[in-house]
Amino acid sequence: MALPTFEKNRLIGLIGILSFGLTSLFAVIIPGPLEALIPATFIAGFFILIPLVLVLGEDFPLVASDDPDASTEIGASADRPIAALRERYATGEIDEAEFERKLDRLLATEDLDERFDRVESGRIGDSRERDLELE
Repeated sequence: MALPTFEKNRLIGLIGILSFGLTSLFAVIIPGPLEALIPATFIAGFFILIPLVLVLGEDFPLVASDDPDASTEIGASADRPIAALRERYATGEIDEAEFERKLDRLLATEDLDERFDRVESGRIGDSRERDLELE
């Protein structure tokens, strides 16, 4: 049976809640001879497990790895719709004319996005220059 995996922040929260809850439970329930279990539970959770998750990150067994398809690069995000369109064409879901039309539309919107990004970055640079001139 495979271990469940969690997002890093969720796992840290889960460890914190369980550590605090178990420490509180042991403080109320456990009699004298096992009192050493109370601080041990707190220390194991907050000072051992949470730092291990923070340091090891995705190498920690319970932390889910990031999806490789979810990269933040512009090229990767632009290629994904085109790849899906090619797959639909390859499986025969759409014909050649529709494939060409949709591909042209995707490439046209990609060009518009690049132009918009250049215009926006130019505006930011212009406003910085104006601010410097005013000072």
